[in-house]
Amino acid sequence: MSGMNAVGWFDIFVDDLDRATGFYEAVFGRPLEAIGDPTGETQMRAFPTEMTGYGAGGAISKSPHAGPGAGGTVVYFQTEDCAVEEGRVSAAGGMVLRPKFSIGEFGFVSLCQDTEGNIFGISSMR
Repeated sequence: MSGMNAVGWFDIFVDDLDRATGFYEAVFGRPLEAIGDPTGETQMRAFPTEMTGYGAGGAISKSPHAGPGAGGTVVYFQTEDCAVEEGRVSAAGGMVLRPKFSIGEFGFVSLCQDTEGNIFGISSMR
């Protein structure tokens, strides 16, 4: 893994792709883009990615091979101020599990749950 980011891609599995797309677009204020699956088995909507910065791209995915649920991996979305996106979660149909809190020198985090039951984090330095 020398010279690479530890995470190359992520999938957030959902049951209702339209509902989940609406949720994430409402929270982050940016459209998700439909992307193809070469196998034709999975429907996907990708998060906007700027390949010039640190981090990994990913998508919400509806697949017959996996489903949503709490207790697994938590994806953290980097923002300017996590309180802004946290403030949109409930109105978009999700739930704030732990409002913005300090993680010391690493900034701040909010823990939330999406419309599909997945837990995700929102992280910022202020």
